[in-house]
Amino acid sequence: MPFSKLGLSHGALQGVKAAGYTDPTPIQLRAIPLVLAGRDIVGSAQTGTGKTAAFALPIITKLGQRGKLRALILEPTRELAAQVETAFRDYGRFTDLRAVVIYGGVGYGAQEKALREGVDIVVATPGRLLDHMEQGRCKLDHIEFLILDEADRMLDMGFLPDVKRIIDRCPAQRQTMLFSATVPPEIATMAQWALKNPEKIEIGRRRSPAETIRHALYPVADDQRDELVVELLKRTDFDSVLIFCRTKDRADHVSAMLHRDGHLVAVLHSNRTQSEREQALRGFRDGRFEVLVATDIAARGLDIEDISHVINYDMPQHAEDYVHRIGRTGRALAKGDAFTIMTADDKKQVHAIEFFIGAAIPRVKIDNFAYKYTTLLDPEAEKRLRTMGRRRR
Repeated sequence: MPFSKLGLSHGALQGVKAAGYTDPTPIQLRAIPLVLAGRDIVGSAQTGTGKTAAFALPIITKLGQRGKLRALILEPTRELAAQVETAFRDYGRFTDLRAVVIYGGVGYGAQEKALREGVDIVVATPGRLLDHMEQGRCKLDHIEFLILDEADRMLDMGFLPDVKRIIDRCPAQRQTMLFSATVPPEIATMAQWALKNPEKIEIGRRRSPAETIRHALYPVADDQRDELVVELLKRTDFDSVLIFCRTKDRADHVSAMLHRDGHLVAVLHSNRTQSEREQALRGFRDGRFEVLVATDIAARGLDIEDISHVINYDMPQHAEDYVHRIGRTGRALAKGDAFTIMTADDKKQVHAIEFFIGAAIPRVKIDNFAYKYTTLLDPEAEKRLRTMGRRRR
């Protein structure tokens, strides 16, 4: 079914056509008619499924013409907020609707000016939006559409209390949509009181990596993690590499280490200023940086194409995040490789990932690398340790 059959306005159809899209994705086919019908939605959708257009196009259609602030989209990070606001501008370019993005790390002046002049759509991170609300610069009295995007990430970042305060300031009579890759208990509880009889949509939730991705575990002693990353890059014919770290400090450490080794490296995490983050992304996209080191929160939902390799310097905290991380490569039917460094402390998480994807991940030992001893490299020793543990229990 083409977009023209979904009930979208002429302006929205012109916008999506100008953006180069002809056929709706599965989540757009499911969500657009529901949004146009006024239904609340709980959507489970991964990055790359077309989620933003699934709510942006029907909201543009229902808003119609310029008016008061009627649509609010909450995002966990500055990058996601900027991308979603750009999408609203692109899809709404043939309308007179105005959108503004609001996030921290930059001055208040331009945001305050846009709010004073009047906007129809606000895309915001919770903290900076509350600042504007407390100063009386942004009032939510006329909100008709509230979108809680990447709700699980807002939970991870500790934003849920702020999100609840914002929801409490919105009118009770509104249409609410919640999108989240996962729906942990805290999110489910919030959905119960924030949404009314929501329709549930689950699209694009992968439990296994794409067939175009070759992935493997590289066991090593913990104090050789850095050496192994350097060696992997030396032995790999790569175009661009995205390296995931668990914390901001580790991301800075890996970035500095690879820079000393002669690599062109950018780093992305929540402590970087907005201009630094934009410079890192722009440089990685246009090839000035060959390696981007990032934390999960900073990298969530980023629109970066043609990544040839992903390296997990640290094991992801959640099993689903493994599929999400390595899915940054091997996109659009291209081939991709994903390497995950595994230490003895990671065994429990590896088992959780393998259970989640329903398959064992190959272990790889690279030739001519001066490994220190670890039971991970001695399957028989690891087996004996497991047997001893069972006897003690």
